[in-house]
Amino acid sequence: MDELTLVIGNKNYSSWSLRPWIIMKQVGLEFQEINIALYKPDSGEKIRQYSPSGRVPALIHDDLIIWDSIAICEYLAEVFPHLYWWPQDKKHRAIARSISAEMHSGFLDLRQNMPMNCRAKLPGQGLTPAVQKDIDRITNIWQECRQNFGQSGDFLFGQFTIADAFFAPVVMRFITYDVQLDDISRNYAQAILELPAMQEWLAVAKREKY
Repeated sequence: MDELTLVIGNKNYSSWSLRPWIIMKQVGLEFQEINIALYKPDSGEKIRQYSPSGRVPALIHDDLIIWDSIAICEYLAEVFPHLYWWPQDKKHRAIARSISAEMHSGFLDLRQNMPMNCRAKLPGQGLTPAVQKDIDRITNIWQECRQNFGQSGDFLFGQFTIADAFFAPVVMRFITYDVQLDDISRNYAQAILELPAMQEWLAVAKREKY
């Protein structure tokens, strides 16, 4: 019943893949991993063997395929309700879902101008006025969540949740492009970076040859 396989792209580049991967690691789920190199002539064909959208990530649970990072996370939260996915407080959970959805569908200027590249150091590149507006909104979210809901731990709602998983790739972007952060945002980014799961992801990203 509980055989899980997560289909992902390169750990160096695939921000969408990092989201379900890191939350699955954080809650302690055991899963197999299929890693498909992106940006190759046959990448789309290989991905479509697993994902009807032709994109990663995709989750295979026995004979069921779930695609898209937010659908994967919500599905896992339903199937494994005893694990910690969202804040327990209903109001806090609503905020966590709201900021996760905002991250999932927004911040296009940041995505386009500062793509995730874990191995690179590109200080200042891509910092347009529109990107700065995205950065300001993201850091405002982090500040408000840490101040209002994060007293019990180092993450947005204290304990690590799906919301943190959705912002983990942003942390890596901010590190790559040396984005200047306020103290609250910098401490939060450091907490994400120091997670054993994040360090595991980065170690593999650095070894990738493709």
